[in-house]
Amino acid sequence: MHALFRIRLLGWCLLCVAASAAAADKPTLEKVRSHGAIYVGYAENAFPFSYLDAGGQAIGFSLDLCRPIVDAVKARLGLADLATVPVPVGAGAMQILFEAGTLDLYCAAATNTVAQQRTVAFSVSTFAAPIRALVRREANFVSLAALRGKTVVSVAGSSAESHVRPAALRQDLALGYRLARDANEALRQLRAGEAAALVHDEVFLRRLLLNAPDADQLSIVDGFFAVEPYGIVLRRNDPAFKKLVDETLTGLMKSGEFASLYARWFTAPVPPAGQGLGLPMSALLKQLIATPNDKGI
Repeated sequence: MHALFRIRLLGWCLLCVAASAAAADKPTLEKVRSHGAIYVGYAENAFPFSYLDAGGQAIGFSLDLCRPIVDAVKARLGLADLATVPVPVGAGAMQILFEAGTLDLYCAAATNTVAQQRTVAFSVSTFAAPIRALVRREANFVSLAALRGKTVVSVAGSSAESHVRPAALRQDLALGYRLARDANEALRQLRAGEAAALVHDEVFLRRLLLNAPDADQLSIVDGFFAVEPYGIVLRRNDPAFKKLVDETLTGLMKSGEFASLYARWFTAPVPPAGQGLGLPMSALLKQLIATPNDKGI
């Protein structure tokens, strides 16, 4: 009986894997219709794009952009009672969840890169994230050129780590590089003078300053190394769904709703601490709104 049970269990597992694979192979709209639900992924700590509030609910700019997309799916399918299933997505899990058919949209802070486009698709860009340098005010670095020959630190595994080196070469900066295991370690190295600058995307740096007790002794240098385009992520090779997503987002951009949502999350105080990034919309993002595209870097 024990052997028979194992055979039946194996058969059941294989059926589940096959069912998931079949679902993942379906066009997204067809899959959503058959399941009666759309699976919306979020990150728990990608402030202010996607994060948890004091009550453990997922909130953020990217999630607010995805709600009209879900509404558009409901309208397209004629399913007013379509369920929205929130899916927490850990580091490195996004592609696996898309391939398994358990994720239809990923609404967080995802950088659109040429490498990523081999496995997933991106909407038109929804944010332009410049990679900038945080320095000690006393060092009086007024531009990136002033960092020439200095050592900078970035968080290991971050997108900034991969983009700063080629950007520095293009700008003839000849930088030295250090890696930190996390933001706290990177700040420690900066404060201790082990690195002249901490390089990361601007939102990340401004978030650090919000919580740094010595924020008045730190500043972000003018200029940037590179710009990362962010977008909503979806499955590859699904042109009908991508068209619906892009049309919804460009509609928000044309109507002014996109700008209103941006102001809400980047210039006004937001939960849970009532702090604000004080980050007005950049010329880079305004250009992306005027001429939407899904180009990766």
